[in-house]
Amino acid sequence: MIKKSCTFFLLILVLFFGLNKKQVIAQEKLKGTISLSGAWALYPMAVRWAEEFRKIYPDVRIDLSAGGAGKGITDALNGMVDIGMASREIYSEETSKGAFPVAVTKDAVVAVISASNPSVNTLLTKGLSKDAGNSIWITGMHKTWGQAFGFKGTAPIHVYTRSDACGGGEVWSKFFGKKQEDLLGNGVYGDPGLALAVKKDPLGIGYNNIGYVYDSKTKKQLTGLRVLPIDINNDGKITPDEDFYRSMDDLINAVANGKYPAPPARELYFVTNGKPQKEVVTRFLRWVLTEGQKFVNESGYISLSNEKIAAELKRIQ
Repeated sequence: MIKKSCTFFLLILVLFFGLNKKQVIAQEKLKGTISLSGAWALYPMAVRWAEEFRKIYPDVRIDLSAGGAGKGITDALNGMVDIGMASREIYSEETSKGAFPVAVTKDAVVAVISASNPSVNTLLTKGLSKDAGNSIWITGMHKTWGQAFGFKGTAPIHVYTRSDACGGGEVWSKFFGKKQEDLLGNGVYGDPGLALAVKKDPLGIGYNNIGYVYDSKTKKQLTGLRVLPIDINNDGKITPDEDFYRSMDDLINAVANGKYPAPPARELYFVTNGKPQKEVVTRFLRWVLTEGQKFVNESGYISLSNEKIAAELKRIQ
């Protein structure tokens, strides 16, 4: 009698929710805990994935914390978390210790200035050339806005960088052919901290991941901050084909279409200690690479190509 009642209940679920029997049983059985830590760049996307995954599997607990890519990878290798979130390439010394990276999405790092900068309109028109960026963050040769951007003025540049080991700093320095430790500037912890420091300083310049410069709901740049466009062709002005920063969607499309340079565009990774064996973790990873991709663009990230997704799914089988 009990068996018949259970079967009837499953049939009702199938008819009412449009689920097949296999999905219903999977939802009933999947339990456990998944812990993640790491990159600020990936944190908002991971939060969204966790929320959506738990709607399907409410018996799964997901613990999330940010703290930088370096911390995430270290935590994963030390067994402190199941998944480390990384916003940079994994180093050979990390893979030799067992780091197993799975690409899950893409995003980009952008230069940011305060909306209160006295030369904001000039700067947005001229854009940031690679040479100017190098003279600001690497050599420190240019100390004023006028020197770096070629106009009259003696106002000093207040340079900001990340104080924590992070993928954002790594990929921004890579744009200049350097490493994060080569970046000059006042060190600030975390993406939120760096964005706030620049916002409050009219003469400040820094860099942030897309999700910390744009509002995820309105898709517009956050009040008080302005994205400083990259002068890709180095002609001293932002031409129409370089002007794709008005909304988050415009920038996402530019990254996806290869118009925005890589670096500072890059892939983001979930990292485990060896190939994942814990069932709830592998199920989560497979879901992220399949159903989870439909939440990527609306969250301010860029979907992986179908070919890349297929390759990553094959690696975690």
